[in-house]
Amino acid sequence: MFCNSPALSKNLPLCIISTMITKEMLSTHWADITADKIIREKGEKDLYTCASGITPSGTVHIGNFREIISVDLVVRALRQRGCNVRFIYSWDDYDVFRKVPKNMPEQELLATYLRKPITLVPDTTKRADNYARGNELDVEEKLPLVGIYPEYLYQAQRYRSSLYAEQMKQALQCKAQIIEILNKYRTEPLDDSWWPIAVFSRFTDKDNTTILSWDGEYSITYRDNDLDKEDTIDMRTTPFTKLHWRVDWPMRWVYEGVDFEPAGKDHHSQGGSFDTSKQVVELFGGHAPVSFQYDFISIKGRGGKISSSSGEVVSLGDVLDVYTPEVARYLFASTRPNTEFSISFDLDVLKIYEDYDNCERRYFGLMPVNEKKALQEKRVYELSQVDKVPTVESYQIPFRHLCNLLQINGGDIDKVIAGLDGVKPEQMDRLRTRCRCAWNWITQFSPEDFRFSLATEDSEPADLSEDEKKAVKALAAQVEQWDGQDEKNLAERVYASAAEAGVENAVLFTAVYKALIGREKGPKLAQFMKTIGRGRTLSILRKY
Repeated sequence: MFCNSPALSKNLPLCIISTMITKEMLSTHWADITADKIIREKGEKDLYTCASGITPSGTVHIGNFREIISVDLVVRALRQRGCNVRFIYSWDDYDVFRKVPKNMPEQELLATYLRKPITLVPDTTKRADNYARGNELDVEEKLPLVGIYPEYLYQAQRYRSSLYAEQMKQALQCKAQIIEILNKYRTEPLDDSWWPIAVFSRFTDKDNTTILSWDGEYSITYRDNDLDKEDTIDMRTTPFTKLHWRVDWPMRWVYEGVDFEPAGKDHHSQGGSFDTSKQVVELFGGHAPVSFQYDFISIKGRGGKISSSSGEVVSLGDVLDVYTPEVARYLFASTRPNTEFSISFDLDVLKIYEDYDNCERRYFGLMPVNEKKALQEKRVYELSQVDKVPTVESYQIPFRHLCNLLQINGGDIDKVIAGLDGVKPEQMDRLRTRCRCAWNWITQFSPEDFRFSLATEDSEPADLSEDEKKAVKALAAQVEQWDGQDEKNLAERVYASAAEAGVENAVLFTAVYKALIGREKGPKLAQFMKTIGRGRTLSILRKY
């Protein structure tokens, strides 16, 4: 892949330039820079472990996905350097169910499970055996669509099987040191009554308990505060204990041998969980992984941090309804992780598709290449692909034009594709996916004035004034003489029709749009009629 003296040229497509890149030049993308940092700081290893994870307390939203794909991009960069990489994704499904999200059915029933582990909460959507699993499945079923295949670790199963009994004992032995570390960043210091583990009651499954004593080995005595009842459990044989987050996270870094794990800016803030964890991890005999901070994502038109517990979220599945997998990956591959950005469902969708198409055209040499940005664009395009980089570009149809074609054909994707010239077999799947996304966007998210429905021969004629009818008849006569191909000639005929009918151009445009789509405005008229086709245009205009 690498050579010693690359030479870039504006005349070469990026896919050719890619065969001439040195290792140093490859390291222009943040994923490559991070991969190099991991190798440099962790040394040459037989296996690098990259980690991510989330508590499935509600719908796993697109903000959570930012961490997943950030890890995936770094994993790809490491593998392209010949490294053996393990990508683990932890479901923290033994965390406490603290709040009922607004988007979940049977709110009152779910409220009765508050303070219990989320893996013990029923799935009121009837998708899975429990609440946590339902939220996990939503992600596990969607990630392969964007080319992400982590190894899933289910922390409820691990804790309930007492897998971490030794680690919990070790944390209890280091209780004083952990308190000292945490108190460096607390305004209200912890005292000796605090313990690094939490206990779920054997009687209620809730965490409303108080630890009374530890025998120095594996036995914990606690009080159920709801029942005012005491109990003693053995961490090796019972499923009721787990480490608190700021102890659990560094423990798992050591247990799994994690070399890289990013985190949100809330965790990376001064005194946040990463600050404390990188000190607590040393008590378990390890060191903090390489990390970086990623910023929050908002939805266009709604600011602030997305929250699973609120229920007001946009999931990866929602994004894939509007963006093809490659474009969805492009949103993240083309943005530095520490940059906040919005996922748009408004007219910005058109611009995002255009940006991706331009990146692809430059990759395949269909547009001029800015030498300073060539390698960066090449890398962004490569990392945006679901699997292997395709051998040919996508069928290059502008998203706006595709939306018009779909509306002209009533959403019939087969009809739209049948009317396109030069679609290659290897472009067909990507084209169909883009068509589905475009139709979803039109019908669910596009502005009302963007949508239209083309009249048919059987449609009731629009209510036009006499002047408007004269204008439409004049245009119909001009279209009769048009060759059906020359858009410039058709535009000239449009204006000639207005003059012939003795009306202002604006009157003719309004009349024709009303006749064609029942609106007073629409797409650029000559181009629109050419897209509709001479025959269909005439069949509508002749009704007047």
